[in-house]
Amino acid sequence: MKAVLKKEAGYDKMSLETVEEPKVKNDLVKIKVAFTGICGTDIHTFTGEYKNSKTPVVLGHEFSGIIVEVGPDVKYLKVGDRVTSETTFTTCGECKYCLEKDYNLCSNRKGIGTQVNGSMAEYVLSREESVHVLADTITLEAGALTEPLACCVHAGLEKTSIHKDDVVLIFGPGPIGLLQCQVAKAQGAFVILAGITKDNDRLELAKALGVNVVVDVLKEDLAAVVFKHTDGYGVDKVFECSGAVAALNQGLPLVKKKGTFVQVGIFANKTNPLDQEAIVQREINYIGTRSQKPSSWEKALLLLEEGKIDVDKMITKFVVLEEWRKGFEAVIEGNEIKVMIKS
Repeated sequence: MKAVLKKEAGYDKMSLETVEEPKVKNDLVKIKVAFTGICGTDIHTFTGEYKNSKTPVVLGHEFSGIIVEVGPDVKYLKVGDRVTSETTFTTCGECKYCLEKDYNLCSNRKGIGTQVNGSMAEYVLSREESVHVLADTITLEAGALTEPLACCVHAGLEKTSIHKDDVVLIFGPGPIGLLQCQVAKAQGAFVILAGITKDNDRLELAKALGVNVVVDVLKEDLAAVVFKHTDGYGVDKVFECSGAVAALNQGLPLVKKKGTFVQVGIFANKTNPLDQEAIVQREINYIGTRSQKPSSWEKALLLLEEGKIDVDKMITKFVVLEEWRKGFEAVIEGNEIKVMIKS
């Protein structure tokens, strides 16, 4: 079968290859891939910045498709099911995190598209426990965005909570930031989204997605906007989705005292300057969030089924598998919101 392979570490080192079609065994299911979203992690793997990928490996972990074969131990899934899948392929199954189904924290976890072959191919394998059948109202295109949505659900509804009438500030109008906005709006929050001038089209899209206020921080005084909408107290929650240190330190003083700051975006460097005074003096809860876990997927799929998340407006470009490089280039150029590979 055809697959997009990261052959070795370093910049690029990727090509469309003919590889052996995967075979089912035990509790594995074989999925004919329909769509795969190109994620920021895929781009960082392309550039050689992401060190966790075990090469050679087929990339792709945001996907949907149709089951074409099941292993002998599969109990609940069947050929013909329209599905998506969590990124967890194997875990140790014994550590305290596995026992609590916090698979994202298992030190021996192997992920689809990073440590085992992923979905930028004609077929992909996943274990039955990780696979979710899509409701009839969820398109395969939307199903392929369940993974990033689940990450936002984990950040917004599991690592913290969002209540009706909370004022929430989100940094970064990329795919994760736009999904995080919609998760907050689905809970009834008042949402402020911050970006920069080059993000203008994305900020306009955010308005169409229901965001209450968008701010270009290079042209407007973000603090003035925040305090105007919070009677001078600051926002209840901040979700930093850009991975920009400047956004982190701009956001910390804008959280109300005893408020919550959730770090969703990943920074380029392991250690960074941090406004610790804002955290200490304002008694802010500074929370890290990593990926997603099974419960995140259940909540994400329910939001999709209920029509509370609009992914159609976010998918701005499709490419076929053979044109994967054009898709990657489009993401790198930054002119698209979400690029999908159609297998």
